[in-house]
Amino acid sequence: MIRSLSISLGLVALAALGGYWMTSQPNVGLTPVAAAQAQEVPQVESFTLGDPDAPIKLEEFASFTCGHCGNFHEDVFKRLKADYIDTGKVHFTYREVYWDPYAIWAGLLARCGGEMRFFGIVSVLYEKQKDWIDAKDPAKTAENLRQIGRAAGLGEAEMETCLSDAALATALRDQSAATTAAAGVTGTPSMLIDGELYKNMRYRDLKKILDEKLAG
Repeated sequence: MIRSLSISLGLVALAALGGYWMTSQPNVGLTPVAAAQAQEVPQVESFTLGDPDAPIKLEEFASFTCGHCGNFHEDVFKRLKADYIDTGKVHFTYREVYWDPYAIWAGLLARCGGEMRFFGIVSVLYEKQKDWIDAKDPAKTAENLRQIGRAAGLGEAEMETCLSDAALATALRDQSAATTAAAGVTGTPSMLIDGELYKNMRYRDLKKILDEKLAG
C-alpha cells in the first residue's frame, strides 16, 4: 500500500514539482500517457465560506506545512469563523500556497474530498500537522496523509486517483505562484482584507480591523 502510494506521489513530484524542487527535468520517468496528462491544465476551484454578499471579503494565504499557519487555524481561524464568517459579516476564501512537495500532497488530499469535505480535511491537516509531516521519510508522510483521508471517509482507489493527479498538482503550483505574486504575499499566513494585505496577527488585532471596517 505504501509502495503504491509512494509511486503515485513520486509521479506527482516528478511531473508537477520536478521543475521547481525535485529535478531540472519535469517529465523525467513519466510514461507517454502520464507526460501528456502533466501538460493538461485543469480548472482550479477556489473554496470559500460564508455569505458571498458579506460586507468584508477576506482571503487567507496559507501552506499546509507552515507551522505558523497551523497555529493560526487553531488560535485565530476558529474564532474568526464563529464570530464573523458564520454570522454573515465576512466572506472567506482560502488561498493555498505551495512552496514544497508535502504541501501539494496535502492539498491534493484535501481537494479529494470535494467541496463538502474540503474544509473538514483542511482542519485536520492543520490540527495534526506535526503528526503527519515526516521530513525524513516521504513514504511515511504519504501513509500519514492516507490515514487522514481514511478518517474523512475517502476510499483507497479514490485517494490513489487524487494523489497521482499530476496535472492538478501542476495547476495548483502555478496558481499558487500567480496568486501570491499578485497579492504581494512573501510569507504565510497572510490575509487580504478588502484588498489590503496583512501578515500573521493575533485574533484581537484581526478583530479590531474587522470591527473598524464594519463600523465604518
